[in-house]
Amino acid sequence: MLIALLRTYINRQILLSLYNFLTLMLKIIQYCFPVLALIQSNDTQQQSSAGDPTEFDPSEPSVPVSYPIKTLEELDSRAYFDSFHYPFNKSSVSLPSSALSLPNRRKLLVCHDMKGGYGDDKWVQGGSNPEAYAIWHWYLIDVFVYFSHDLVSLPPPCWTNTAHRHGVKVLGTFLTEWDEGRRICNKLLETEESAWKYAERLAELAVALGFDGWLINMEINLEVEQIPNLKEFVHHLTQTMHSSSPGSLVIWYDAITIDGKLKWQDQLNEKNKPFFDRCDGIFLNYTWKKNYPKLSAAVAGDRKFDVYMGIDVFGRNTYGGGQWHTNVALEVLKNDNVSAAIFAPGWVYQTKQPPDFQTAQNRWWTLVEKSWGIANNYPKTLPFYSNFDQGHGYHISVEGQQVTEASWNNMSCQGFQPFLEFVDDPTPENIQVLVDVKEASYTGGGSITFKGFLDDSAVFTTRLFSAELPLGNQPLHLTYSVKSDGDSQLGLSLHFFSTTNGRTSILIASWDMNKFSSKFSKVIMAHPIRKPEIDPGWIVYEGQIEMKEHILTEIHAVCYKLKPENGELRSEHKVDGDPTKFFSVLGHIAIKNSKGNSYMPPSSLWLVEGQNIKLTSDSQGSKRVSAKIIWKLKDGSDFMFPKYNIYVLKLTKQVEENPGGRVKGAYNYLGVTQVTAFYVSDLSVPSYTYSLKFIIQACDFDGACQKLDDSPYFQLDIEGQ
Repeated sequence: MLIALLRTYINRQILLSLYNFLTLMLKIIQYCFPVLALIQSNDTQQQSSAGDPTEFDPSEPSVPVSYPIKTLEELDSRAYFDSFHYPFNKSSVSLPSSALSLPNRRKLLVCHDMKGGYGDDKWVQGGSNPEAYAIWHWYLIDVFVYFSHDLVSLPPPCWTNTAHRHGVKVLGTFLTEWDEGRRICNKLLETEESAWKYAERLAELAVALGFDGWLINMEINLEVEQIPNLKEFVHHLTQTMHSSSPGSLVIWYDAITIDGKLKWQDQLNEKNKPFFDRCDGIFLNYTWKKNYPKLSAAVAGDRKFDVYMGIDVFGRNTYGGGQWHTNVALEVLKNDNVSAAIFAPGWVYQTKQPPDFQTAQNRWWTLVEKSWGIANNYPKTLPFYSNFDQGHGYHISVEGQQVTEASWNNMSCQGFQPFLEFVDDPTPENIQVLVDVKEASYTGGGSITFKGFLDDSAVFTTRLFSAELPLGNQPLHLTYSVKSDGDSQLGLSLHFFSTTNGRTSILIASWDMNKFSSKFSKVIMAHPIRKPEIDPGWIVYEGQIEMKEHILTEIHAVCYKLKPENGELRSEHKVDGDPTKFFSVLGHIAIKNSKGNSYMPPSSLWLVEGQNIKLTSDSQGSKRVSAKIIWKLKDGSDFMFPKYNIYVLKLTKQVEENPGGRVKGAYNYLGVTQVTAFYVSDLSVPSYTYSLKFIIQACDFDGACQKLDDSPYFQLDIEGQ
C-alpha cells in the first residue's frame, strides 16, 4: 500500500531505491527478531482470513468483469479462454480500415494508469457510478494503452470499443517489475523457444479479444546473457502480431538497456535502440531534457515518428511539470517533430481538479488540442450516428422514451464525441454548448445542451464534427432530434467541398427559412417525423441533401429564434432562477445514404438460449434468478448488431379480478450488451410471478432499434421451479 501511494508522487528511480532499502530493512528485522516476525506473520494471516472476500474464481458464473493475468503459469496454460468471463470481454467494435495504418506524422499515445486499473471500467455490462472516469477527446489521440501493475493487463472491452469507434488503436501491457518480475523473466527468457512461446500467447490474447497489440515494459535487471532471448521475444511478438492482426503495434518501454541494466535513458540511443529496431516504436521515460527529443529523432532517422517521448501528467520530474503545464512539453516535441506519450491523464480525475471533472477534463484536453492539434476526423463512413453519450450518466433513453432513472457507467455505450470548443468562464450573454448527462436524452444517457441569450435576429453556430466523408452519387438522408423551449430553434448546417465547386454550406432547419438565405449556399426544409411513442417534448426532423462527388467536411449546430406570434411562445427553462432567452437540446444525429429502414430479423429467425440458470427462494416465497442468455441467427450468420438492449417482462397472475387468468407485466430495462450474451444477476422475482420473458432488442448502426414485440426472447418459467 505504501509503495502504491508513493508511486503517485515519486519517480521510478527514487521509488526503486526506496523499495530495495525497505526490503533490506525488513530482512534485517526478521533476522534479528525472529519471534517478532513470526507474531507479525500470524497476525497478518488471521486478518487476511477474516477480512478477505471469497477468492475470485473466473470459471464460476458471476457478473462479467475484466481482469488481468497475474502469473506466467496462467498465461502459459491459456486458462483465460476457459473463463466464464472470456466471451463477455471480446471487443465488438473493429478498428476502421482507415485507421489500420498510422499516419506518417507525429502521433499522440495516451497511457491510462489509474489506481492499479480495473476500477469502474471492469464491469463489462456497466456499473452504477455516474461519475466514473472516461475519456471523450478521442479525436486528439492515435494510440491508447491500458496499464496496470499486473503481469498482463488486458484492456477492458469498454476502452477498446469506444477507442476503435473513434479510430484509435488500443494496446495492452506486459509488465515485469520488482523481484517477482525477475523470477518471471528468468523463466520467460530461459530459452529462445520459451521466449517465442510466451510471445505467441500474448499475440493470441490480443487477437481473440480484439485489441491491437502490446506495450512491453520490463522494469528489472537482467543478466547480459538473457538479452538475446529478450530481443527474440520482442521481435517474435511483433512479427506474430503483424501476421495475425494487420495494423497491430508492439511498443517497447525505455527501462532496461541492452546490457541488462535497469537504467532509464530518457532518449533513443545505443543502449535501447536494439529493442526499438525489433518493434514498432519506443515509449521513452518522461524525465528527458530539452535537447533529448532532437537527439532521439536523429538516432531514429526515418522512424522518428515511432519515438514517443513520455510526459507524466502527475509531473514527477517530467519536462515542463505536467499537470496544467503538459502543453509545455508538447510544444517541444511538436517543434522537434517526434511523437508524444502522455502518461496518466486521469490526474485530472484522481486529484479532483476544480470546479468539477467535466469542466476540468475539457479544459485540460483543450491545452492538448491547442498545442498538438486534431488527430482524427469523423464521420468518414456511412451510416454515421451519434447520440453524444459519454458512457456515464443518470438515466437512459431509447428512441425518445426514458427506460431507467438509475445512475450508470459503461464506456462501450459512448457515441461519437463532438468536437466542441471549450470556453473558459462563459458569460451569460453567450450561448453555452456542452455535452449534458443530466438533461433529457433522446437515446442513451447524453445530449448536447445549448443555453444562453440570443437576439431575435441573431444566429449562433458552433462546430459539432470535423468530417472526412467522400460522397458518391446517392443523396444523404439526415435525421436529428430536438427538444426546445418556447421560441428557441435548432438546425444543422453541413459543409462540403469539391474540386470543381469549392466550399458549400447547406442549412437544414424547420422554421423561418427566409432569414437564412444570405448566410448559406442553400437552405433545406426539415420535416418533422411523427412518432407517437416518443416523449412529446422531442421532435425528430428529417431532410435530404444531394451533393454528388463532394466531401462532407464539417457539421455545425445553428441556433436561432422563431418570432413569437401574439405572445404565445416563450422560454420557460430557468438558469439560476431567471428565464433564459434560448434553450435547446440536440438528442442525436443520424446520416445515411438511404431513407429505408434498417432490417431487423424477426424473433422467428433467432435462436435464444438460457444457460447457468440459478434460482433461490426466501421464506416469503420471493425468488432471485441468475442466468446467462445467449442468442444467434438460425441461418448461422455471425452478423452482430452494435448493441442489444435487454428487458424483462415479469408475467404475473391476475389474482383479484380473474383468479385463473394471467397477464403481462411492464417492460423492465435490465441493461445493454455489445456481444451476443448477457448475464442476468440476482434478479428479484415477486412470488406472484409465474414466468420471465427476457427480450433482446437489437439496435443498428444508424441508431434504429427493433420493436420490442418483434424482438427475440427467452422465456423462463418460474412456477413450479
